Amino acid sequence: MATITELKCALRESLESRGVLGQLKARIRAEVFNALDDQSEPRPTLSHDNLLINELIREYLEFNKYRYTASVLTAESGQPEVPLDRQFMANELKVVEDPSSRSVPLLYGLLSHFLSSSGDSGGKLFLRGSAPATLTRDPNTLPGPES
Repeated sequence: MATITELKCALRESLESRGVLGQLKARIRAEVFNALDDQSEPRPTLSHDNLLINELIREYLEFNKYRYTASVLTAESGQPEVPLDRQFMANELKVVEDPSSRSVPLLYGLLSHFLSSSGDSGGKLFLRGSAPATLTRDPNTLPGPES
C-alpha cells in the first residue's frame, strides 16, 4: 500500500505533467489578491500611455497562456476587461503590420524591430524621459541628448 508521501508525490507529478499545478498556483494567487485588494482606495486614473503599455503586456501574457497573470494585471491596473482592438493599438503605436506579424503579439514585433535596427547612433536608441500623461508636462523641457 502506498504511503501518503508517495501519493502526494504522484499527485504532484501528475498535476505538473499536465500543466495544471502552475495554473492552480496562479489561480490561488489571483484569488488571494482579489480578497486582499482594497476596493475602498481609489486607483489613479489610467493614463493613455499606461493603457497602451498594459494592453501590450496583456496581449503578450494571453498569447503565452499566462491567463491568470493577465487577470491580475487587469484587476490591479484598472485596465478595461475587454481588450483594446489590435488595429487601434497598431495605429496608436504608428505600426504597420504585415500578415505574418498579426499572428504574434505587437510586443514581439516591436522587440524584433529594435533588435534588428542599427539606428543612427551606433546601434543605440536614445530614449527621452516621459512623464505619465496624467501629469502636466511641457514637451520643451524633456531631457535631450545635450543634457
